[in-house]
Amino acid sequence: MSFAEAVRTNFSKYVTFSGRARRSEFWWWVLFCFLAGIVLGWVDFALFGETATYVGEGAGGIVLWSRFTPFTSIFGLATLLPSLSVTVRRLHDFDKSGWWWWLWVIPLVGAIVLIVWLSSKGTVGPNRYGRDPLGGAGPGGTSVPHVSR
Repeated sequence: MSFAEAVRTNFSKYVTFSGRARRSEFWWWVLFCFLAGIVLGWVDFALFGETATYVGEGAGGIVLWSRFTPFTSIFGLATLLPSLSVTVRRLHDFDKSGWWWWLWVIPLVGAIVLIVWLSSKGTVGPNRYGRDPLGGAGPGGTSVPHVSR
């Protein structure tokens, strides 16, 4: 799946939490969100100036107040559901429930586990969440059709 195809797919499946997503669909989407966030952050800075007020000197300072950044905020809202749905579909690809998404709440360990899982190859052949998005063969080396319940 190409970069553009992944972006189109994720916007068209923005609330599709069923099925499976291949690694390329997920990671191209992550790259798109990352790059667009950087570009929109620059636009916000260029149009609205400094986006945060710091207390303290240098790296020891803390953010006291952050201004509204309209372009990055709108983009974040627009990509929230597609990001969640593609993550759930990616978890489904290796036969994990979408509820495992909540691992991110566990500091560091949860994020590491999720990154490893989301980077792993999916289940070959159909699983309880649908057909293999790569068209892999099922047990015995033959393609097994998925039967919806």
